Amino acid sequence: MADEQNLDTQNPETQAAENAASSDDLAARVQALEEQLAAAQDQSLRVAAELQNVRRRAEQDVEKAHKFALEKFANDLLPVVDSLERGLELSSPDDEAIKGVREGMQLTLKLFIDTLARHQLEAVDPHGAPFNPEHHQAMAMEESAKVEPNSVLKVFQKGYLLNGRLLRPAMVVVSKAPTTPPPSIDEQA
Repeated sequence: MADEQNLDTQNPETQAAENAASSDDLAARVQALEEQLAAAQDQSLRVAAELQNVRRRAEQDVEKAHKFALEKFANDLLPVVDSLERGLELSSPDDEAIKGVREGMQLTLKLFIDTLARHQLEAVDPHGAPFNPEHHQAMAMEESAKVEPNSVLKVFQKGYLLNGRLLRPAMVVVSKAPTTPPPSIDEQA
């Protein structure tokens, strides 16, 4: 027993060295665990942020799908509206033989336009307005002294917006400044 006490009291330096080594190992292990915890927390935050981004994108996609679900269908109906408008333009309001047909076309066109408006489809009829390349497609340019250059002179086909997004551009003729004729030979002499 005395030998055991001797051993315990005999190696205080050894015990201090072991305790110091053990303490250093624990500190290193604590440091490593803290780094792992910080990395795990960072990864957790990144995953949560990515999940939130995915959820937000999905909500936006659903919103766009609801908002623009009628796009293809509306595009298919626009030629019908164009045909009704052209038919009314080409028929004479004074012709008694087609008066009933013309009234029917007017009522059908009004019903069609009201229905399109209820579904946030609005016409772009820029006659006389400045040319806007975001909503208009220039088909030709024509000299005109009566209106400002770069104004819409004629509209071949109306454009349409669906919920504020361009569905079809308006096909237009745009004005340009008249060119002055070159001086004649007599004026140069």
